[in-house]
Amino acid sequence: MGVKGLQGFVARVCPDACKTVDLREMAEKHRIDHPDSPPVIVVDAMGCVRHWYTPEFWVCGGQWREYLAILEDFIKVFMAAGIKLVFYFDGVVEEKKREEWIKRRMKNTEEIARLFQFIKTHRKQPGREMFVLPSALPTFTRYALKSLGQETVCTLQEADFEVAAYGLQHDCMGILGQDSDYLIYNTCPYFSIENLRLDRLVTVMYSREVLCRVLGISLTHLPLFACLLGNDVVPESQLEGFWHKCLINSPHRNNSYSRRTNILLSVANYISKIPCSYSSLRHLEEMLPLGSDKTLLYRGVSSYLLPGQQSPWIPPNITNCQMLSFQQQSAFCQDKEIFQVTCFLKLNNYFILAKEQHIQSENYSIFNILSNGEIECSNSLEDDCDTEIPGQALIYRPARQHIYSILLESGKVSSSTDYPLVKEWFVYSGNHLKQPDLIQPVQPSVTGGTPNLKTLWLAKGPDVEKQRYNTLLACFHLQEEMEELQALEAPVAGFCCLLAYLMMQVSSLSLEDLNAFLALVLCLKGKSAAQLTGLQLAQVDPRAVHLGSVLIRGLTTLLMANSACGFPFKMDDLMPWAVFDGKLFQEKYQQSHRGCSMEELLEGNVRTVNQKKVCIQVCVLESHQVLSCSSKYVFSSQPHFVLQIWVFIRFACYVTERSV
Repeated sequence: MGVKGLQGFVARVCPDACKTVDLREMAEKHRIDHPDSPPVIVVDAMGCVRHWYTPEFWVCGGQWREYLAILEDFIKVFMAAGIKLVFYFDGVVEEKKREEWIKRRMKNTEEIARLFQFIKTHRKQPGREMFVLPSALPTFTRYALKSLGQETVCTLQEADFEVAAYGLQHDCMGILGQDSDYLIYNTCPYFSIENLRLDRLVTVMYSREVLCRVLGISLTHLPLFACLLGNDVVPESQLEGFWHKCLINSPHRNNSYSRRTNILLSVANYISKIPCSYSSLRHLEEMLPLGSDKTLLYRGVSSYLLPGQQSPWIPPNITNCQMLSFQQQSAFCQDKEIFQVTCFLKLNNYFILAKEQHIQSENYSIFNILSNGEIECSNSLEDDCDTEIPGQALIYRPARQHIYSILLESGKVSSSTDYPLVKEWFVYSGNHLKQPDLIQPVQPSVTGGTPNLKTLWLAKGPDVEKQRYNTLLACFHLQEEMEELQALEAPVAGFCCLLAYLMMQVSSLSLEDLNAFLALVLCLKGKSAAQLTGLQLAQVDPRAVHLGSVLIRGLTTLLMANSACGFPFKMDDLMPWAVFDGKLFQEKYQQSHRGCSMEELLEGNVRTVNQKKVCIQVCVLESHQVLSCSSKYVFSSQPHFVLQIWVFIRFACYVTERSV
């Protein structure tokens, strides 16, 4: 979160602390000063995704191939300058940040409601001033960067702490992000992503030294300064009285400044006049109305100390509380073969494997579930007023319950009451996030029983591969369709899995919806990012926006199931740029609901395969029965396309025992 108002304060009141720098020149100087190591910039990716996503359209579910091309171009510019990038992503929401996380989710919910109201009124996307990140953008960004050969780290604790620590320990050229906490940490230089001009590779570098000079304090004062202004540890609500006293006694109060600016200056003035010692910190803790927890300031200051650093505010024999955060995690998984914790944190190989895959961005959410039985999901672009389509959190909950059972091996427990529940912090209509939803794991229906983690994660051989695939399909109630799905290209098989699951879970989905998804995945194949960029929409349909978001969130559920089941799919095969494009889905959805022919929906993909006509019968589904076969078409340049359509139609018949 950083310190509220500090970034703007630096720009307005400390312009000398904002220096425009040429990163190419800095890289060259770094090479001279450090001949044995290349220049490295560590990137706070969560602070950058909003700036990276520059495709014109963002409401339709994501322009994923365009976005992937943008990321590739971003990387190439730095590579051409000889600069290595290391990308860090938030891997957890720490308990101290939960309240702030909830506030942001509630604010995002209001923003999304206004967004849908605009779309319904104007039938178009609003301007960038109403921009909301496409659903799951941070999640898929880290996999995109990894697929582009970049070093990508998913954190075990506070991301800005790990970024600052990496920058210090590896003598990095700098940190790229947009978080005022990087002005507080005593680490390598801090570069602004907001001010980055990629074509010239110049940006703004913020100077802690100049900031301190303007404030009249030293670098060692900065952690206390941040805490007394309010941060993730010390709530602002408990500091109002202190700020009032500082404002009254400050000689720097200026009526031309905002109240927040005057607070920053007066707090700095107060700090500059007290001894820099642990006893001063204790006196402050006694003076401030910190409630029952009188250690807030101590913990707040400690949170800014990087490995190997000490502070006059903290006794030297006290270990940094950030370093203890992981050790304090409690054992959650009851199977001691999978997760054991002693007082010295002696973990066995299976849990360590989940941890390593988490750090390296190789799995999705598995470590969070195994380590503390908790998982969260941010907002999606969903229309809360559309009661016919449930929130994605509820649509995919049955699948997640099966995934939890696989991970926690709940089938070994005789009674469901003997097993811990999983805490879900998921955003959906009517959920005010006052407390987590407590979710019971449910064993999937797998022939012969659910394999244990030792089998799914470590065993080898063709029979095990089949078990992994079948177990994943069982999470989506599709274990009977394994033979047909395995015949498909992997990305399309994953897409089929989600579409069939959605048809079972969402009763309001229609044949027109099914045809739109079918046309999307078939027509997307072979389209370049440039072609998709050039696609124009006459209008935007709000229901299609909602459905696109549901589909994208389904892909993240598929990633979780794939991780839990030992990766029957390559993670790269489950990425949205392989099967989804927001604008193209909007086009196909609107065409389908206008009653366009299948030939028009499929953009004239009527060809011959091996010089023979291959006919596919398109089924019309009504009143719980397949009534007729309306038309025959010849499709595609590849035999797989024929198979793809056949499987979609088969699945449509299979799941539609009701009228669609």
